[in-house]
Amino acid sequence: MSTELRRLRNYIDGEFRDAADGRTTQVVNPATGEAYATAPLSGQADVDAAMAAAARAFPAWRDTTPAERQKALLKIADAFEERAEELIAAEVENTGKPVGLTRSEEIPPMVDQIRFFAGAARLLEGRSAGEYMEGMTSIIRREPVGVCAQVAPWNYPMMMAVWKFAPAIAAGNTVVLKPSDTTPASTVLIADIVGSILPKGVFNVVCGDRDTGRLMVEHDTPAMASITGSVRAGMSVAESASKDLKRVHLELGGKAPVVVFEDTDIAKAVEDISVAGFFNAGQDCTAATRVLVQESIHDEFVAALAKAASETKTGQPDDEDVLFGPLNNPNQLKQVSGFIERLPAHAKVEAGGQQVGDKGYFYAPTVVSGLKQDDEIVQNEVFGPVITVQSFSDEDQAVEWANGVEYALASSVWTKDHARAMRMSKKLDFGCVWINTHIPLVAEMPHGGFKKSGYGKDLSAYGFEDYTRIKHVMTSLDA
Repeated sequence: MSTELRRLRNYIDGEFRDAADGRTTQVVNPATGEAYATAPLSGQADVDAAMAAAARAFPAWRDTTPAERQKALLKIADAFEERAEELIAAEVENTGKPVGLTRSEEIPPMVDQIRFFAGAARLLEGRSAGEYMEGMTSIIRREPVGVCAQVAPWNYPMMMAVWKFAPAIAAGNTVVLKPSDTTPASTVLIADIVGSILPKGVFNVVCGDRDTGRLMVEHDTPAMASITGSVRAGMSVAESASKDLKRVHLELGGKAPVVVFEDTDIAKAVEDISVAGFFNAGQDCTAATRVLVQESIHDEFVAALAKAASETKTGQPDDEDVLFGPLNNPNQLKQVSGFIERLPAHAKVEAGGQQVGDKGYFYAPTVVSGLKQDDEIVQNEVFGPVITVQSFSDEDQAVEWANGVEYALASSVWTKDHARAMRMSKKLDFGCVWINTHIPLVAEMPHGGFKKSGYGKDLSAYGFEDYTRIKHVMTSLDA
């Protein structure tokens, strides 16, 4: 007996719609490996309709006052709280994440982030008006950029949707947002929530695959394209956007170094690093996946980390004892497995290293030691529950190896020596440096990297300003 799949739909111009040509794709629950819904496989006609709706809505939304935009966003935040259990259920089906952790670790920060941008809407800053030329007064206007094409990833589908739409809408822009083709369910639900509060056309959701995303970025209407995704996807977006000089906001991959010095509290460091490395199955571009340990404590640290990994559980969403759920899709499971299968002879798997169970895409928490700086697994993003360990001799070598990758998103330093921590925070070439912790984020502080981790900031006033443009207005005092 077959189970009828739930039908997800696009949200365009204030209404839910199927794809214009009726095409769909199946959506699979990664905890079971079974399809539970269909979603539109949107094409040119759907993208055209969403962009036209956003363009029509832009002049009126642009001209709303900051207070009006703030009021709308505060209503959205309240609605997220009121419908939290629906959001949790959709996200768990999307991703296979543990129910309890989704409730405690995602809903509160999402609501807080929306409320932060509601406040930011009323706090745009610029240079003060003044006479910088005799007889002339200059003022600075900060204006919304226009229609924003936004592409969200599959690792945190609903939270990354918030990171996209909240600052854009707070600044007076309109949005066409595409969720990942593997995780559209929570974004479609968000459209139902947001659409009941905002004027039609201000917020639109178009489901589809990478070709749908390409159509959005290449479209003539958007003034800005924003993507969270892989380096390959980011480079493709930057290339496409360059054809008509769209603004581009890229939050891409990471390979966060975790530099542990010999004076650190090993037990505390291991506890915190293992959580920061394995949380969300390591599917986090800031995950603590690349540990560099001073050689004098290397063996003790590795033994403790391997023990922590062996005691960390993955499993079904309703199991309260698990730290993380499955990898998102079979391709991701194949990628993670491939890194372990291709390990060089000098590497040693200290814990894990295998798929878990025969249903869904679960992978065991894994620790690999004995690695060299140029090994594939050190240089490239695994995006799975895998922590690598290298041994360094001194501070200079730690800095060289930490910076010696193409990514530059996040990092952490573990030491009781304050001066050393300050030196390292200066020398580490990453958008974020945590000291004696790893992975906490707050709405007030920026998130974004350098090098192949992309450019532009999420969260914070800096992220908000990315969705504005600056205009100089000069007037003669003699007129």
